[in-house]
Amino acid sequence: MKKRGKKYRAAAEKLEAGRKYDLQTGITKIKEIAFAKFDETVELTMWLGVDPRKADQLVRGTLVLPHGLGKSKKVLVIAQGEKVKEAEDAGADIVGGEDIVNQIKTGWTDFDAVIATPDMMRLVGGLGKILGPRGLMPNPKTGTVTFDVTTAVKETKAGKVEYRVDKTGVIHVGVGKVSFEAEKLQENAKALLDAVVKAKPSTAKGKYVKKINLASTMGPGVLLDEAAYTK
Repeated sequence: MKKRGKKYRAAAEKLEAGRKYDLQTGITKIKEIAFAKFDETVELTMWLGVDPRKADQLVRGTLVLPHGLGKSKKVLVIAQGEKVKEAEDAGADIVGGEDIVNQIKTGWTDFDAVIATPDMMRLVGGLGKILGPRGLMPNPKTGTVTFDVTTAVKETKAGKVEYRVDKTGVIHVGVGKVSFEAEKLQENAKALLDAVVKAKPSTAKGKYVKKINLASTMGPGVLLDEAAYTK
């Protein structure tokens, strides 16, 4: 078992063992016990009662957090023709076509999000082994393969996040920074919780939301009362 540092143990001692907090109190606790010298990310983790091996039980989607993530994403757009200027006008940080694709093939990944127009997917499709493991592969389901480049760039810049259940039935998403006002963190977290609950597959049986944990990057987890999000 991993040995925890003195600051972590001190933070954990401020939590009531086994208690499940409501969202507002949980956020307050996270801010109270955060101890890192940098502005930690607040992360929400949900354990769901689904079988990700079944296609009809994959829980996946995107949403724009009401108050963003606390940092501006470096957005890459892979496009050609008039869509290049459209991407630049929308605020994309990097725009290119085949030249960018070839650069990525060398291992370059100095960006936080990738948007591609459908006509460029014949080239982008070959980047799966590089972009896939990093969660950067454009996908129509997340709105990152589209001709509406303007909307895609602006939403990504505004704090659009993707949630996707992993092979163990867990969703893990950042919802802001410790420095955020408690109310803003709460609204971001609630937006994600509501989206995941709404995305419940009709084929999911039994308890859908089994466990919810909130934690800062370095701090101990705060359990939330999942009953408030169980249908």
